Amino acid sequence: MKTLLFLTQRLPYPPNKGDKIRSFAVLKHLAKSWRIHLGCFIDDPADRQYVDALNEFCAETMCIELNPRAARLRALRALVRGGPLSEAYFADARLAAWVRRVKPDAAFLYSSVMGQYLRGVQRPPRVVMDFVDVDSDKWRQYAERQSWPMSWVYRREAARLLEFDRAMAVSADAVTFVSEAEAQLFRRQAPETAAKIRGISNGIDLDTFAPGPYPAPFTGPTMVFTGAMDYWPNVDAVGWFSAKILPRIRASLPTASFVIVGSNPTDEVRRLAELPGVTVTGRVPDVRPYLAHAHAVVAPMRVARGIQNKVLEGMAMGRPVITTPQGLEGIHAEPGRHLLLASGADDFAAAVLGVLNGAEGQHLGAAARAQMVACYDWSDKLAAFSRLLE
Repeated sequence: MKTLLFLTQRLPYPPNKGDKIRSFAVLKHLAKSWRIHLGCFIDDPADRQYVDALNEFCAETMCIELNPRAARLRALRALVRGGPLSEAYFADARLAAWVRRVKPDAAFLYSSVMGQYLRGVQRPPRVVMDFVDVDSDKWRQYAERQSWPMSWVYRREAARLLEFDRAMAVSADAVTFVSEAEAQLFRRQAPETAAKIRGISNGIDLDTFAPGPYPAPFTGPTMVFTGAMDYWPNVDAVGWFSAKILPRIRASLPTASFVIVGSNPTDEVRRLAELPGVTVTGRVPDVRPYLAHAHAVVAPMRVARGIQNKVLEGMAMGRPVITTPQGLEGIHAEPGRHLLLASGADDFAAAVLGVLNGAEGQHLGAAARAQMVACYDWSDKLAAFSRLLE
């Protein structure tokens, strides 16, 4: 069996957040035909307990705990020296030394910043790099919503990271993104690599995320948001919903509540629980009971790139989903048929009230589940990664 170097910026287990869902699905699939040497970072101390679980899929693991303070200092030095902050944040001499020791037949890199570890080493015969999203554009979006000096820092990172990503794409044999929309954007930004770029969507575990008899964690008309709550686009989304959309809903339906489900809520997110009708759960052992009993799953994203797994999961659970154009990007779903689309606060509140007050939600949920079954099974998507590596 051939040897595969698999590098990812975050421990790919458990698959409970967007990047882990994709990286673990690919890892598990490739382990069927490759001897995998996994190198990654642990950015959440609670994840250390899951390292042993990866031994089932890997011949060797090198999992390094990421010190956030040291990583921020490296990024600060990069700010002075002119490099991208993202590259410096994930630079580690121990991981670099380990990579030099591994002599793989091929390499799979999850996120472009891991490409730095193939510099100065004997290049594997085949390199596939999964950029997932066009991260440089996400930094551009951040800049648009921040005041100086952070707006300057984010614009600078957008430009530097795009330069870095173009160089990484040139060095790879194949480059993948989580949707064709992301792939098209990067083709425009890096036309010299257009021929090697592919869009490979995420799938959804349709057996895990399926309607079922889950215990009810709440009562009354409830809207649910799921996601990592230390991720700024999610923080922005729930803040906007709580401040601008929920009051409009509660003016018509005073018993309506909003439940924010996700790990590591920031202080800003925790303070939202002081608002009428808002609950912040923090980390939960299983998000499915919250989704299963949600009268509406909301994804009010104003900053986004790639595919929103929270939308896929809500649809797979057969729940009515309301999202923004940013939240829908890259997802094969028809607004008005499989989910509802809204932009401003007034439109979003009206769409949610239409679901909470009527029978539309049941029809939307059934259509959403059917669309996930038809288009989002993992098998064909994972097979595409195997073909690229071979």
